[in-house]
Amino acid sequence: MNNNGPLTGYRVIELGQLLAGPFAGCMLGYFGAEVIKIEPPDGGDPIRRWRELQDGTSFWWYSLARNKKSVTIDLKTKKGMALVRELIDGADVVIENFRPGVVERWGIGPKQFEESNPGLVYARISGYGQDGPYANKAGFASVCEGISGFRYVNGHPGEVPVRPNLSIGDTISGIHAALGISLALLEQKRSGVGQVVDVALYESMFNLLEAVIPEFDGAGVVRQPSGSTVTGIVPTNTYRCRDGKYVVIGGNGDSIFQRLMIAAGHPEMAEDPRLASNPGRVEHEGEIDQALSTWCSQNDSTDLLRTLDSSKVPAGPIYDAEDMINDAHFNARGLFECVEINGKPLKIPAILPKLNKTPGSTRWPGPELGSHNQEVLGELLGLSSDEMDSLSEDGVI
Repeated sequence: MNNNGPLTGYRVIELGQLLAGPFAGCMLGYFGAEVIKIEPPDGGDPIRRWRELQDGTSFWWYSLARNKKSVTIDLKTKKGMALVRELIDGADVVIENFRPGVVERWGIGPKQFEESNPGLVYARISGYGQDGPYANKAGFASVCEGISGFRYVNGHPGEVPVRPNLSIGDTISGIHAALGISLALLEQKRSGVGQVVDVALYESMFNLLEAVIPEFDGAGVVRQPSGSTVTGIVPTNTYRCRDGKYVVIGGNGDSIFQRLMIAAGHPEMAEDPRLASNPGRVEHEGEIDQALSTWCSQNDSTDLLRTLDSSKVPAGPIYDAEDMINDAHFNARGLFECVEINGKPLKIPAILPKLNKTPGSTRWPGPELGSHNQEVLGELLGLSSDEMDSLSEDGVI
């Protein structure tokens, strides 16, 4: 268990709920930051009760809220706001993912702390950013994935665009926020001055679009959905094998393509000058795909992958959760960490990337609601037992 990550000594106040802000906080906490998560007293973060539950708490919560200190404060009360302002004045970072303008109305926007805490890094995550014509629109990840251009290229031509069965827009935005915060902390260390990190969900997904924009601007080409392939790169596709399982094959390097076609029993295609480089293979994609599809359908996935591996062709299976947990490489790389929940072991995913000198770690799983009130409000802010009791009776904490 690592207690000396690269962010050790930094204090983070997490005001966001659901996923984007909390995932950024999860990443910072994993690498050593003290993350104080502010939750409403009446139930806490909704993710506590989303999807599969154990004893009334979601498995997701134990992973997403790891290493965080749960403090209950009602942000809609004046006393609650006073407590939050005091916590922020003693913090290095704030993470919030409310609609633009909300924290300003509460009196805890970034300008509120420019004099009292000039080194504060204030990360703001929203659907469309803090300014611009769409700033005040409601922006869930699913909607923002659509307007970002990401959803347009997903799925099969002529069919409804599809989404992965994941809240990818939120997670990618959380990663962007963690990166922005880390960059801002580097600048804060150099100059002593903090800044606002403005992360928009749609922009985080827009950041994944590779050459989509310059291809349109320079060549007038709008990239289309292409099923399980990638436009302009051949061959790279997913194929069904004789045993009903799927394999992904990436044979788009020139020499790799030759090795692939020899392994697939088509040496004549390996030597075909029409297919010697990617532009030619793109032109004859259907011919190549048909040969590979037929070959895969005649072989079981394990045998086929063994053949491709020996030929040094990038290929792999399509894994589900059970496959990953049972895979020797995943385990050897430490991708699962075990926590204890009410006396029962539970595997949760490690947070990447890996650092060899100051690695991150899970120090405790997502905590019970308000379990750190005494430590943070009593010890850190110096509230007496009577003051704590009074705030609790008033529903503030």
